[in-house]
Amino acid sequence: MDDAGQRPGNPFATGAQACALAVTRIALTNFRSYASSELDVDAVPVVLAGANGTGKTNLLEAISLLSPGRGLRGAKLAAIQRKAPADASGDGSLQLWAVSATAARPDGAWEIGTGLLPANGAAQPRRALHLNGAPAESADLAELLPVLWLTPAMDRLFLEGASERRRFLDRLVFALDSTHAKRVTRYERAMQERLRLLKDGVRDRVWLDGLEETMAEAGVAVTAARLQVIEALNAELDSRGGDGAFPCAHLTLSDTLIDVQQLRGALSDGRQHDAEAGRTGVGPHLADLEVRHTIKRADARDCSTGEQKALLISIVLANAWLQKKRHDGIAPLLLLDEIAAHLDANRRAALFDEIVALGAQAWLTGTDKALFQPLQSRARFFSIDAGRFIVAEAA
Repeated sequence: MDDAGQRPGNPFATGAQACALAVTRIALTNFRSYASSELDVDAVPVVLAGANGTGKTNLLEAISLLSPGRGLRGAKLAAIQRKAPADASGDGSLQLWAVSATAARPDGAWEIGTGLLPANGAAQPRRALHLNGAPAESADLAELLPVLWLTPAMDRLFLEGASERRRFLDRLVFALDSTHAKRVTRYERAMQERLRLLKDGVRDRVWLDGLEETMAEAGVAVTAARLQVIEALNAELDSRGGDGAFPCAHLTLSDTLIDVQQLRGALSDGRQHDAEAGRTGVGPHLADLEVRHTIKRADARDCSTGEQKALLISIVLANAWLQKKRHDGIAPLLLLDEIAAHLDANRRAALFDEIVALGAQAWLTGTDKALFQPLQSRARFFSIDAGRFIVAEAA
């Protein structure tokens, strides 16, 4: 095995297809288990194989933070900081976590950076984004580096509460409509402010009317975007049929109030109830994503663990194909953590074949390198040792 910094000869004897969108360099500083590490890779799928606790998922989380949002763990910013940070500042001060990467696209290479900025006075540390050395906003990265992920925590998506399914759906919507996140944020901020006023006993009609108008307009737009993407996903899933390795899913959305006047009226009528309950009783924040296995005619929550994971994979792949069709043939980055768990050999091989057919750079993790053997000539393999990336031979 060779150190990742010492690039070996081309390992792809049969010729791996280069991905249109790929992270070709990632550097981590004081990020989780990494003091200071850097990895250079080709524009092909990447397999990170090895024992638990070596930092495989941490690397995927770092990549996920190069897209808008709080990453695949949804962690608080301070929780990402390495517990025993390396002092690279030279003056004894704490260096906060940072991630930088190079994203290769048909329109060139883009340098993306994010990290925690020091607190200024009484303010809390905040996260910053940079694009090609200049300050950037989350929206700037939405179409530049689209990312989808699946993690072991999502294996229970159909068994947990509705909030996780809403977040999953909104991530799918955001991947196809970069303005969706702004609508969700606008709705949630107005909802929080309205609820604060109601809890405090403030009954300023003009103020509340204005907040409810914002909630109604943004809320209906959120629901409409969700329904539009669900319709597109169902069409894509139907076109894929039920004969493949992954089951055909059918998605529906509950609580689909799509009339601004009706939602505004319901919010106004519910002021007293919401003040007493301490929560908002109507709106898209209560919607639930429902998924059915179309061949078995069963709700996803009633399927086996393996079938539930296969349904999730089917939905994510359908979303990835939709993105590729809408974004000039550029497939999103796929972060697939412990993806081989609960998949039989046939489904694993089918997943790897579809990743290659999609032309997506997938970052896959697992404890057993042998599970990724079908990718041996089509991906780069690495292990991780004490924060160092080691080039590994395929199984």
